Amino acid sequence: MTDDHDALPRSYAFLLLPGFSTLGFVCALDCLSLANRHPSGRRFYAWRLLSESGEAVAAYNGVQIGVDAGLVDLDRRETLIVCAGENAGAGSSRAVLDWLRRQTRKGMDFGALSSGTYTLALAGLIGGRRVTTHWEYKTALTELLPDVIMQDTLFAVDGRVFTCAGGAASMDMMLHRMQADYGDDLAAWVADQMVYSVPRPDTHVQRRSLQPRTDVRNPKLLMAMQLMEAHLEDPLRPDEIAGLVQLSNRQLERLFARYLKTSPRRYYMQLRLEKARNLLRQTGLSVTEVSVACGFRSLSHFSKSYRATFGLSPAAQSQDGKEFWQPSGTA
Repeated sequence: MTDDHDALPRSYAFLLLPGFSTLGFVCALDCLSLANRHPSGRRFYAWRLLSESGEAVAAYNGVQIGVDAGLVDLDRRETLIVCAGENAGAGSSRAVLDWLRRQTRKGMDFGALSSGTYTLALAGLIGGRRVTTHWEYKTALTELLPDVIMQDTLFAVDGRVFTCAGGAASMDMMLHRMQADYGDDLAAWVADQMVYSVPRPDTHVQRRSLQPRTDVRNPKLLMAMQLMEAHLEDPLRPDEIAGLVQLSNRQLERLFARYLKTSPRRYYMQLRLEKARNLLRQTGLSVTEVSVACGFRSLSHFSKSYRATFGLSPAAQSQDGKEFWQPSGTA
């Protein structure tokens, strides 16, 4: 840690979009505020909260957070973080996107929490970058953002751009940045204050592996399930899966029946239909586009299977679902 107690604090600007995640935002902000309580007495960080209108913003849970200003000009030494959650597209107005482009041209570090990654993409700021977002939004954003490299990690850093899954992962990302700013001692002190004994690195995946999530321990069955998850858009035939895990079709069927109480075909179909439901609820993709993205060659087969599983047609799901990613006035 530097001994220069007269150095200016590092400054952050948090842009809050309607529907943002309070957990991710507070975890990030508290890292900075706790650093300023360090026994050294030094003020390490400063921050301000912004919104498009300069007025309070409602988070996804209805909590209103007051802000300091609207879309004001930032200093190039500030670090900008876009905080989003549900309905990220609705908060990504033309004014917000234009403002993001102007500010980031100054050469500052900038990033996003949760679905704020999508807002950065709409502004054209992360093409070709390694980024991440909350796992719940990953399927939708992977389809909508073919020019970015989507990772499953807690946070990702690519040059001056950083993105984060949000939630508690915001602490990991901010402690990582704090370590780079001021060294291990301050980051460790802040982690102790948060009773967060083992901060996780940027290589840490967001979700538990398949085995603890499903309580399946048979290695052949786990391998078959992983193959299915990796091939939702271009489904493998049951005999191909069995061959890849070095089992016969009958042996694979017995494993699925014993551990999962279903057949390989039904399990695979459920995975593809769950992906379809996420895309229909969270994107503006057409039913035909979703059908293709989930490996269905026949639209009628897709619609029939979807209705049998979820009790409504794909078209009805799309109409009833939340338009998370529909941009607001960005044409």
